[in-house]
Amino acid sequence: MDIGAIVGLEQLTWGTLVLIVVAAFGAGWIDAVVGGGGLLQLPALLLIPGIAPVQALATNKLASVFGTATSSVTYYRRAKPDLRTALPMALVALAGSFAGAAVATLLPAAVFKPIIVIALIAVAFFTVFRPAMGAVTRLRFDGRRHHIAAGSAGLIIGFYDGLIGPGTGTFLVITLVALLGYDFLQSSAKAKIVNFATNAGALLLFIPHGSVLWLLGGILAVANVAGSYLGSRMAISRGAAFIRVVFLVVVVVLIGKLGVDVWNENIVPALAG
Repeated sequence: MDIGAIVGLEQLTWGTLVLIVVAAFGAGWIDAVVGGGGLLQLPALLLIPGIAPVQALATNKLASVFGTATSSVTYYRRAKPDLRTALPMALVALAGSFAGAAVATLLPAAVFKPIIVIALIAVAFFTVFRPAMGAVTRLRFDGRRHHIAAGSAGLIIGFYDGLIGPGTGTFLVITLVALLGYDFLQSSAKAKIVNFATNAGALLLFIPHGSVLWLLGGILAVANVAGSYLGSRMAISRGAAFIRVVFLVVVVVLIGKLGVDVWNENIVPALAG
């Protein structure tokens, strides 16, 4: 059976599919604990020969929307996040994500990987140098200022998620901790709700655009849901200290892999020319 012909990507092999499914499970697990599962899932999709960047983005969103829905429900049941902040932030983020996805359909393929590398490096440095932040909740704003700060952050990060995607969950957690003053558990719980909205917002554009690979996305969604369920339960019961180390290892590996790709695809041709 030719899996490539079935899913609409002729050069996709069974071996590559297994690798991507494992990446989707790991992405769901990472995303549920500390955010940033797209850092693993989207680059894995980009390894498929012949896949267009927009197809990778759209299929990644399809899988991720199911994963973030699973972790959102799990966190809500166990951590009871304050929805008065999470839901308005999610609504604004959905609009930002739709706008970002619209821009993504116009970008050339060569733009994506350098932006992802920059995002990875930024996330890695912030995670390493601020390890103690978010131990307890100390809100930095109240009333209207709190909601304006949350909404502004949701709009900006939502736009980024629709445009590129990887690291969105981590950016949300970091923003909720550093800007608004929530602890890591509450930040993770709220981030999942907002991240579900950003994934849905991007899909609202990608679906009519015809960019979603439905069968491949459905397969990855099952793996992502399983990873998200396991990761969210682990985060609530054990905390994120151990997972942060694993996350940083994954980020460093991906920086190396995509950095080499950027060098070969952009720098070397420029030097040769």
